[in-house]
Amino acid sequence: MGSTDMGIRRHLLFAVAFIFGILALVALLLGISPLSDLITNWASFLATIALLLGALNLLAVHLERLLSQRNAYSGILVLSMVGVFVLAITDSEAVGLTYNGLLSAFNWVQAPLEAAMASMLAFFLLVTGYRLLQRRRNVWSFLFLFTALFMLLSSALMVSGLVPGEFIRWLDQIRGVINDIIVIAGVRGILIGVALGTIMISLRLLLGLDRPYGQ
Repeated sequence: MGSTDMGIRRHLLFAVAFIFGILALVALLLGISPLSDLITNWASFLATIALLLGALNLLAVHLERLLSQRNAYSGILVLSMVGVFVLAITDSEAVGLTYNGLLSAFNWVQAPLEAAMASMLAFFLLVTGYRLLQRRRNVWSFLFLFTALFMLLSSALMVSGLVPGEFIRWLDQIRGVINDIIVIAGVRGILIGVALGTIMISLRLLLGLDRPYGQ
């Protein structure tokens, strides 16, 4: 009886996913804005609820770990989540106890962390290029390492003010060529790959080959 109920449940979930997927696809292709907007709003609402439940589950897990194991990292995460939640409430027009509290928290915490991560990423690329050059000595390895070194050093020289303006303009032109040709081409390739992967996953979900909603 249990296996029969499970089979009915899986088929029901597949039917719901298939129907709404086809409706959304047809509405987008035919330009039926009310239907596509309705389905998109439903999906956004469900995604918001799922995100909220995930955040609450994360808070509960780390709160339990803080109380049972006295984990310092869990305590920092719990305090951060509660603090941001309180600032979001006090910043609202209905309460009005604080002014731009969330923006201040972002400028004091999030922005410095992102800057530090960006700095680490630059050195990570250099280390990656060096290790790649040790394992594979070919043209592409040299090109990768040279490009990473050039972009990092040129950025430092342009900001330092130790070089004349003509040299800065020359560096800026070379950086523009690299960004306009190499970087944009790579980004477009990645976006095309993401689009093709999204199409394949959508087709597999519509055809019932993948059923993550039935797990």
